Amino acid sequence: MDAEITPPATTTTETGARILVDTLRQQGVTQLFGYPGGTILSLFDAMYDREFNITLVRHEQGATHAAEGYAKATGKTSVVSVTSGPGASNAVTGIADAMMDSVPMVVFTGQVGRGVLGTEAFQELNTMDVTKPIVKANFQIMDVNDLQTTITDAFDLAQSGRKGPVVIDLPKDVLDETSEFRPAAKPQTTAQPRFDKTTLAAGMQALSNAKRPIAIVGAGTAASGGAEKFNEFIHNWQLPVVSTLLGLGTVADSAPLFLGMGGMHGTYAANMALAETDFIVNVGSRFDDRLIPKPAGYADDKTILHIDIDTKELNKTFATQFAIQADAKTALTAMAASTAPKPDTTAWQKRTQEWATTHPNRAESAQQAPGFDPQAVIAAAGKATNGDATVVTDVGQHQMWAAQAYPFTRTRQIITSGGLGTMGYGLPAAIGAKFGNPDKDVILFVGDGGFQMTSEELEVIANEDLNIKIFLLNNHALGMIRQWQDQFYGQHRYKSTFDHQPNFERLMAAYDLQYQKLSPDEDLDAQMTRIFADTHATLIEVTVPVDDQAYPMVAPGHTNDDMFGM
Repeated sequence: MDAEITPPATTTTETGARILVDTLRQQGVTQLFGYPGGTILSLFDAMYDREFNITLVRHEQGATHAAEGYAKATGKTSVVSVTSGPGASNAVTGIADAMMDSVPMVVFTGQVGRGVLGTEAFQELNTMDVTKPIVKANFQIMDVNDLQTTITDAFDLAQSGRKGPVVIDLPKDVLDETSEFRPAAKPQTTAQPRFDKTTLAAGMQALSNAKRPIAIVGAGTAASGGAEKFNEFIHNWQLPVVSTLLGLGTVADSAPLFLGMGGMHGTYAANMALAETDFIVNVGSRFDDRLIPKPAGYADDKTILHIDIDTKELNKTFATQFAIQADAKTALTAMAASTAPKPDTTAWQKRTQEWATTHPNRAESAQQAPGFDPQAVIAAAGKATNGDATVVTDVGQHQMWAAQAYPFTRTRQIITSGGLGTMGYGLPAAIGAKFGNPDKDVILFVGDGGFQMTSEELEVIANEDLNIKIFLLNNHALGMIRQWQDQFYGQHRYKSTFDHQPNFERLMAAYDLQYQKLSPDEDLDAQMTRIFADTHATLIEVTVPVDDQAYPMVAPGHTNDDMFGM
C-alpha cells in the first residue's frame, strides 16, 4: 500500500467495496494477505481503483498463516481477504490457529448474494456457523450502511481483552451497493478491564513469605507490551523465570534468572523449578497441558498468583489463590509499586542454577547416523544473527529444538503455532513476519513434512524477493510422530517415515530460488556467515539422523520432574 494515499477527507457516497478499502486505510492498515474469487471480486476491483496493495498468496490457508506471522511479529491487527465457499473453508485452519494463540486478525470472506443465501448456491458456505466456535466474533453484513461501523468494531474487538480473530462475511451484492463513507469514524477503544487491586496486593504480600518462588511468562505478557515491566519485576523480586513456548524472548536466554522453557520438552532446570516451587507468579500463560502435563495434584503444595486477561483461563486448570483478570502490563505496573517486603531467594536461585549447570539447556545428539546435530545448527544460526533474528518454526521436533537452542534476546521474536500445533504454518508465517519486520533477519526452521504442506508459498517469496533463510531439517520422517511411535507404540513406525522425497534443490530451482546443502566437511560457523551475508532467500537443507529425539521429554500425564532422555 502507498502510505501517501489517504482515505477521503469529506463524507462521500461510495460502493461498499470502496468503503471497505477506505476504512482499512482509516484503521492504519498497511498490509493485507489474500486470494481473489467470484464473490469478492468487487473488493479486489476497489483495491485496484484505490491503489491498495494486497499480497497474493497461493492458497487461502497461506493467507491466514501469513497474517498470523505479521501480527505476531508486529503486534498489529493483520487482515485477510478470501472468497466464499472453499476460499473461506481453506482459511478456517489459520483462523482457528489465531484463536488458540490470541492473534489479532480481521478476516473478510466473500459470500453469495443476499437473494440466494441458504439455497446452496454455487460456492455458498454458511461461514457464520462454520467460524463461530473459532473467532471472538463474526458478522454478516446485510446492509451496506452498517459496513464502516462493523469494520471499526471488528478492529476494536481483535485488539481488546484477549486478542483474537474476527470474521466479516460480505454478500456480493452488499459490496456493490452504495452508502456514505464517513471520514471521522468512531474512534478505536481498547480500554482494558479494571482489576482487583486488593487481591493483587494480598498476592504480593503472600509472595513475601515464599521460599521457592518462580515467575512464569506467557504470550500474554508480550501481547500487552509488558515485556520491559516483566523484566523489571523479576529483577526487583529476584524470581527465577520459566517461559512457555510462546513466551520465549520476553526474558533473554542469557539473563541470570532465566531457566528456559518449561513443560513437555522444557529444560531440566525449568521443569524442576516448576515441580519444587512453592509460589508461582504466572503472567499471561494459561497453564496448558504442554506446560503442566499432569495438572491433578500439581497445585496442592503451591500458592499461585495468576494474571490473565481472559477470566475463563483463571481457575480453569486448577484452583488459584490469587486469580486476577487484568492486562499483563497494567498489572505489572501496579506490582512495581508494591511495598510488600521481598523474599530472600538467594538459596533458591543457587539451587535452580545448579540444575541449569548440571543439566545444560540442550541434550547432545545421539549421532548414530550421518548428519548434523540439529540443535548445534540452530545455535550456530543464532550465533551468526547475534540472537536477534525473527525465528519462525513449523510444528514438530524442529520446533522444540529451536525453542531449546536458539539464543532468544527480545520480545515478539518467536513466531510459531502454539495451541493448535499446525503443520504447514511455518512457511507462510515467515512471509508475514518478513513483511512485518523487513529489516530483521527472518529464519524459518521447518521439517520435511510440514514444508511440503504449504510449499506453494515459495512463489510468494520469489515474487516479492523476500530474504528468508529456510533451514529444512530433513530427517526423512514426521519426526515427532516417529518419536511417539517409538516411545509409546512399540516402535511401530507406520506411515511416519519417508522412503521417497522430492528433490528439494530442483523444487527451489522451479521457483528460481537459491538452494544449498549444509556440508559436514566445512566449518559450520563459516557456512552460517556466508548464508546470512547473502541478501536473497535460500533453502538450506540439513541432514538430520532419523533417530534423533526431541529430548528431554515429559510424557503426557506425568509430573514435570519425571523427565527422560537427559
